[in-house]
Amino acid sequence: MSTPVPDVRMSPAAAVGLVASREISTRVRSKAFRVSTVIMLVLIVAGIVLLKLISGGSGADSTVACTPATAPLAAPLKAGGQTVGEKIDVVQVADEAAGRAKLADGSIDALLTGDGKSVHVQVKKDLDGKLANVLQLLSQQVAIDRQITALGGDPARFRAAVASAKFVEDPPLEQPYDYNGAQLGLGIAAGILIYLSLMINGQSVAQGVVEEKTSRVVELLLSTIKPWQLMAGKVLGIGVVGLIQMVVIGVGGLVAVTATGALPDLSLSSAVGTVVWLIVWYLLGFFMYSIVFAALGALVSRQEDVGGATMPALMFVIAGYVIGISVLPSNPGSTFVEVLSVIPVFSPTLMPIRLAMGGVPVWEAVLSVVLVVLMIPGLIWLAARIYRNAVMRTGAKVKLRDALRAA
Repeated sequence: MSTPVPDVRMSPAAAVGLVASREISTRVRSKAFRVSTVIMLVLIVAGIVLLKLISGGSGADSTVACTPATAPLAAPLKAGGQTVGEKIDVVQVADEAAGRAKLADGSIDALLTGDGKSVHVQVKKDLDGKLANVLQLLSQQVAIDRQITALGGDPARFRAAVASAKFVEDPPLEQPYDYNGAQLGLGIAAGILIYLSLMINGQSVAQGVVEEKTSRVVELLLSTIKPWQLMAGKVLGIGVVGLIQMVVIGVGGLVAVTATGALPDLSLSSAVGTVVWLIVWYLLGFFMYSIVFAALGALVSRQEDVGGATMPALMFVIAGYVIGISVLPSNPGSTFVEVLSVIPVFSPTLMPIRLAMGGVPVWEAVLSVVLVVLMIPGLIWLAARIYRNAVMRTGAKVKLRDALRAA
């Protein structure tokens, strides 16, 4: 009586987990992972610090000196600067000689000279264009004041009446959303991170497939596990590695923003929400695209052919990213981007930007997630078929239609 041979085959979950753990341990310990993570984190923190330095300055755009005779022009000069968005500091000097001395040493940008009845200005070398516009407004104001005085009116009362005049805005047909600069900057940063992660980690999946195919390791692996289990384990493992990298960069950026106060108009809840959505959309986008990258990588046998094989899928990633960073900064409420961000192939790069900016209806955010989740099983079935029929075929590139038709 023969003794039955025990079934030593691994369960599908165990097989996928084994491949995934191998990918995680190999890549996390690699120098490339550590270096790329540090570089991206340093770039993010450096960008935040630079933003703080650029936006943190509270100095004036121009400094203008007034003599005692031109002192009455100080207030209208500042008011004119505010009208055109130019911040002007006005300092008093004892006389024109003292003012010219300050011009010479560069401590002021311009000196108002003359008797104050008209605008005369002197500079060290050349007059700044924005300051020239403000001085032109001042000249016009002085001319108006002189005409009002000649007609027996009070220029001060006239200016007060003009300043207090306001238009009345009727309620809009649709309620707008107030996008602030901090939200826009955060949205663009989120889009860049998602784009880089999909490009780097997605390509890593395709390159890993080709590496195993070229080295014949895949033949040994497929003698014990099924092709779809190998593909799923590789995607899962690289996805976890990318997630670790994304969490490190996201948390590092959040700490940098909080510590530097680079985005003072951004609430902590908005920043945390952006990091959470960033992770969610990284996972969704990665699994959607990396499944396709794995299948396309199985079609070729040389590393130099990986770029060409995966380019059709990469074009959707690139297109979504380019549209997001080119359209949204100038038109945050773009209907075109709003529609594209719900389409699964564009959602991973566009929806994180819109969510970071705010103003996305809940139903749109939910719909975009649901559509991607529903699309992933179909992609798994299609990619598994391509992978199974192409991964063991070396040499010339396998045509996509042949991989789909093979038994």
